[in-house]
Amino acid sequence: MSSPVAALPMYDPPELAQANDALWDAISQRLRARGVEAPSRLTRDRPLEDVWLDPNLLVAQACGYPLVTRLAGRVRLVATPSYQAEGCFGPFHRSAIIVRRDDHATGLADLFDRQCVINSADSNTGMNLLRAAVAPFAQQGRFFGAISVSGAHTASAEAVAAGEADVAAIDAVVWDQLRRFKPRLTKTLRVLTWTAASPGLPLISARTTSWATLRTLRKALFDVASDPMLGDVRTALRLTGFCLLPRSRYHAISQSEQRSKPAGDQV
Repeated sequence: MSSPVAALPMYDPPELAQANDALWDAISQRLRARGVEAPSRLTRDRPLEDVWLDPNLLVAQACGYPLVTRLAGRVRLVATPSYQAEGCFGPFHRSAIIVRRDDHATGLADLFDRQCVINSADSNTGMNLLRAAVAPFAQQGRFFGAISVSGAHTASAEAVAAGEADVAAIDAVVWDQLRRFKPRLTKTLRVLTWTAASPGLPLISARTTSWATLRTLRKALFDVASDPMLGDVRTALRLTGFCLLPRSRYHAISQSEQRSKPAGDQV
């Protein structure tokens, strides 16, 4: 019998690995105490797609865009974390649209025909929200002159700083992390504006996860969100709690995509 899988990959830079491990240790202990088999360690060595669609997935953090596209009907929505960072409020967040500090752009329209970098073609914060933001300024189905893919928000910020791109959209929580852990990088950048708000990065479980397990998992999440012994861990992660957003709230991501049609296939 295969073992259950857990992963918290979305906000897990090396500087926060210890805090994420401590958070998961607290969650897994509560799950096992209530009769739910839980892994002792987080999975960090597998592609996201493999983890998200693993039939033994107990819980993992995902991106909202895949949740409403290729993961639709294939996973269960567990909860949505809330973070205390600029651009976040409750279980909702925005993306920081960044340019170099010495860039003369004063608004999104000034970025027409410029070089854009996105972290992934199916990222809500790095692509979808940015596409919706620039769509009103598109001309004949095009806004940016060229688009490259970096593979990660941090890599996108580095590309803009290095002059390899002019603009990127960075998830609010990641932007907060970069400001804390890579100040030399972020001092060369500035936030031109923020995108519209969107539901935050969801926690998901396998489609076959029982409702009883789902309830126990949510109880464990709520417990760790209020445990005073985990205050330092939550502070390090900027984590303030978990919310049970209905799946319908994530339809806003699909609606954002629809509003982007004037921008055509290019962001």
